[in-house]
Amino acid sequence: MVTCDQDFALWTKQQADLLRQGQWNEIDASNIAEELEDMGSSRERELESRLGVLLAHLLKWRYQPERRGKSWRATIKEQRQRIVRLLAKNPSLKAQLAEATTNGYSDGLLIAVRETPLDEQDFPPECPFTLEQTLDPDYWPE
Repeated sequence: MVTCDQDFALWTKQQADLLRQGQWNEIDASNIAEELEDMGSSRERELESRLGVLLAHLLKWRYQPERRGKSWRATIKEQRQRIVRLLAKNPSLKAQLAEATTNGYSDGLLIAVRETPLDEQDFPPECPFTLEQTLDPDYWPE
C-alpha cells in the first residue's frame, strides 16, 4: 500500500477502491479527511479567483472606456456565468460571498493596475460595485 506522499494518484485510486469495497479498517481516514477539506477550500479559492478576474475587468471597463472591446465584454460575461454556476453547484459558498468579494477585489485591483497604465491610487480602495451589480448580467459600469 502506497502513502499519499509517495504517489498521490495511486493513493487516491487505492483509497477509492478500499471505500467501494467497504474495507473501513484499511482506509487512510485522516488523509482522506484532509483531502476532502482541501477540495472544499479549492471551491472557495476558485470563487475568489473568478471574482478577482471579474472585478478587474469591471474596473478596466469603468476607468478605461476608450479601450472597451469584445474581449473585456466576453471575459466579464464568462466570469459572471462561471460564478453563477459555481454557486449553483455549491450553494454553501453564498455565505462566503462578502469575504470572497473583498478578497477578490484586492486581487482584481492588482490585476487592473498590472494591465492598465493606471496606478493603484487611481482606483477606489474598496470595491465600488455592489455584489448585485457585480453578478448582474445587465450591469455595465459607466
